[in-house]
Amino acid sequence: MSKIIFLEETDSTNTCLQKMIAAGDDLPNATTLWVRSQSAGRGQRGNSWESSPGKNLTFSMLMYPGQMDVSRQFVVSEAVAVAIAEVLRDSMPGHDITVKWPNDIYAGNKKIAGILIENSLSDRRIARTVAGIGVNVNQQLFLSDAPNPVSMRQLLGSDTPLEPLLQRFVEAVEENFRNLDSPRLHERYMAMLWRGNGFHPYADAADGSCFNARIAAVEPSGHIVLEKDNGTECRFAFKEVVALL
Repeated sequence: MSKIIFLEETDSTNTCLQKMIAAGDDLPNATTLWVRSQSAGRGQRGNSWESSPGKNLTFSMLMYPGQMDVSRQFVVSEAVAVAIAEVLRDSMPGHDITVKWPNDIYAGNKKIAGILIENSLSDRRIARTVAGIGVNVNQQLFLSDAPNPVSMRQLLGSDTPLEPLLQRFVEAVEENFRNLDSPRLHERYMAMLWRGNGFHPYADAADGSCFNARIAAVEPSGHIVLEKDNGTECRFAFKEVVALL
């Protein structure tokens, strides 16, 4: 059974959980820190995360991926993203829930959840993972300049109880971490990709050039391989390419 720690407020659940680890707290696998409000929620590459206090789920999970080689670290991100997306699919029948590479969760063309993975390495092995997860649940108004947020409340028309939903997310992440070596995990990730089929517009972040491409592969390193409509393939790391809405 996972250990869930609840706090009224902290700066960032990932930062707070990392401080607990650094202080020598004996935290078992799947320890989950859930807060009602975070004052400095973090997203990928320093982006902020907006969440009205008590309306959404903001939590971090401590996981031990079994000394996985660092060359396979993206499977950790896949495990968390697939877990969150599959629970949302089950909770929101009829809504198009997908994973936008690398690990944003979309409902249609809008972002409903975000994930921040922080791995601690030891001799090219992943000693532990702290996965920060934010899910827009019952928030009805977004005030930040985030381009396309959406919540379950906006789509379903009614509130969703937070604690039972949190428990489902935690159980789904735990289950995927028990199966990190299964090829089915990557297959499930690829099957859930936003714009996973057909050609769509992208922009190269280096020079701003625009092109149409389809997703050819996502590598174990996390790089995405895009096949342009002229048949050439390009390989990108996160934030080296932008999917145009």
